[in-house]
Amino acid sequence: MKPIKLFIFTVISTIVFFNVSCQKDKKTEEIAEKIINESMVLPFSDPTNRGEWILNEEVSDEFDGTTIDTTKWFVEGQNGDYYIWKGRAPSQFVPHNVIVENGILKLRTQWEPDFKFASESYADGSNKDTYGLHEGNPMPVTTAGIVGKKRFLNGYMEVKSKAPKAAMTAAFWAIGYEQELDMYEQLAVPKIEGTINHNTTRTVVHDWSPPAVRPTKAFGYDDMLPYTTSDDFHVYGVEWGEDYLKIYRDGKFVKSFYQDELGTDWVLNNPMEIWLDSEIFKWLGVPHKEELPATFEVEYMRVWQKASDNLLVKDRAFFGFEGPILFEENPRPLTMVPEDSNTNGYQKFWLFNEGSSKYLKITEGHYASGVEALQFFGYGKNEKLELEKVQAISPEGALNLPVGDFNLSMKVWLDQGRITDSIHVTLTNPKTDIIFSGLKKLPRKEWVTIESIVSRKEASAKDDGIILEIRKEDLPETKAAKLFIDDIVIKKIK
Repeated sequence: MKPIKLFIFTVISTIVFFNVSCQKDKKTEEIAEKIINESMVLPFSDPTNRGEWILNEEVSDEFDGTTIDTTKWFVEGQNGDYYIWKGRAPSQFVPHNVIVENGILKLRTQWEPDFKFASESYADGSNKDTYGLHEGNPMPVTTAGIVGKKRFLNGYMEVKSKAPKAAMTAAFWAIGYEQELDMYEQLAVPKIEGTINHNTTRTVVHDWSPPAVRPTKAFGYDDMLPYTTSDDFHVYGVEWGEDYLKIYRDGKFVKSFYQDELGTDWVLNNPMEIWLDSEIFKWLGVPHKEELPATFEVEYMRVWQKASDNLLVKDRAFFGFEGPILFEENPRPLTMVPEDSNTNGYQKFWLFNEGSSKYLKITEGHYASGVEALQFFGYGKNEKLELEKVQAISPEGALNLPVGDFNLSMKVWLDQGRITDSIHVTLTNPKTDIIFSGLKKLPRKEWVTIESIVSRKEASAKDDGIILEIRKEDLPETKAAKLFIDDIVIKKIK
């Protein structure tokens, strides 16, 4: 019985036993609490849960049962559908290579001369290969890949896995808007000596912000292990924080990266989806027919996150001006790559009212967190605001607030000079107007938190959103100083 099922069974059985056997008292509660704490599924690197982790069961998977859980995973090639690509040519993803048995996910690679490969090429930098062909000769290798259907922002990601015993990768990675995190890339049987060896686990972060010209690597780390990655199961973990990344192997810390050191190379600012797949890395050699079939095996894939009282935490990246807000109830476009900045039903961006783009823009390099903030550019001498107001407008449906009293805050940076005295905020449905006034009295050239109490007697309507507004009436006639806005937060007042 896997730990997550054992936890549920043990807790229920214990509570029932004590409720039947004796009166519910303090001792009973203490015993039940002890059992819950001891039975929780926790990161291998944090068995006492010092980090106060909460398992995200919506994206985690124990791989029980006899088939892949398609409520959690998109299977590449299922029903003829492929998300972003068909695999790294010459190999191709096929759904029949995704197998779940005996509590293990098996992503199989095999030699399939009778398979009808896609009659197209896949360009990978300077490499452009055709599926099923290698240097003009048949290479009928099929493999497998699955993609998580839900994205998440920050957390501890962990797998227990074993690489295939062939010249095929084991890849545990994630992508989001303009970013990629390869928790690991492994290749247990390379045919060409190169950057990944039989005992290498590579962690790499890629920057896909336009122009996304290869090489896209922002930073990374190669870990030399005391074993071959296909010999046995091992636990691999990566903790992704708001401004740091920590790497763990079999529960032991091995390396960290911090935004303070990386600056705008820190690109991991938006929600990501998990990928598990196997690929051919042609530059390290191709698999031989004799070593196939081979399988990339995963016992579990788990994601933990931390509790937050910010009601916008799921969309914190959007309200920090880092990227789009996601509407995951709508299907993800199959051709949507990380650098895609097009608005669609799945992802939407901040909008600016007509004429505002001269004065308002989301800019990189000056921020309270992440790498971007909303900038009001101001204007110089002999200039004036040519509009009555400039607005940054969220998509409809960006807010989903209950009835109650809230604290709405944001961080502002005010430049020296003649600054606007007010920022106007409107929650659109039910309409709620908030004015942050007295800005002229605030410190300049540093990030300052401003906040206001908001009361709502009705919950958000389906199209509720937020508008940020700077008005001509609050500005000087000429020479208006610039300002920045970042990190909008809403917390319920208890």
